[in-house]
Amino acid sequence: MHLKLDLHVHSHFSADSSITTKELVFYAKKRGLDGVAITDHDRLEGALRTAKETDFLIIPGVEISSKAGHVTGLNVQNEIPSNLDVDETVERIHDAGGLALACHPYGLFKGGLGKKVTSKFDAVEVVNSSAFPFGYSAKRSRELALSLGIRSLVAGSDAHYGPEIGRAYTALDARKEIDEVVEAIRKGMCEPFGQATPLTLRFRKILVTVFKK
Repeated sequence: MHLKLDLHVHSHFSADSSITTKELVFYAKKRGLDGVAITDHDRLEGALRTAKETDFLIIPGVEISSKAGHVTGLNVQNEIPSNLDVDETVERIHDAGGLALACHPYGLFKGGLGKKVTSKFDAVEVVNSSAFPFGYSAKRSRELALSLGIRSLVAGSDAHYGPEIGRAYTALDARKEIDEVVEAIRKGMCEPFGQATPLTLRFRKILVTVFKK
């Protein structure tokens, strides 16, 4: 089964996101997605709670702040401590049965790891809709994955505002089950797609964030 999954979405459990559970599912379905990974900043609560509140496919994840930059852990059920070395962060994710993804490694002002990504990672997020500059980030991220021999290339919108969801997605062939999705990513049987978040949408997000405070 061909699936379209946005592997980088933040719920309102991230302080800088306004996306509620209802909005998340609404926009994901509107964009034709089969599922999303909720990857809040250093918190799993949003992902685990949302998975219980909907029958829509939710892959639990977390965007972890390591000492060197951000690391995404997919399919984890337990909190991973922040402020650890990169290698230890990756090890903790693997110990928890998850996948370690290098998210937006070359996105400016986003805490990307850049050259600190190692071959211990399971995948590299080569398309991130909110990364700036978009083309540069995507190109350098692909080159990084290639240089490390990492075959699994993924994509995510990095949405913090509902309408951003699905601007980038990962396509893979698997049944709509978390274990199968994770295995397909692990084996590199996936392909990234997406485009940059338009400036108009970025501006609308800022306005929503300001007025909600």
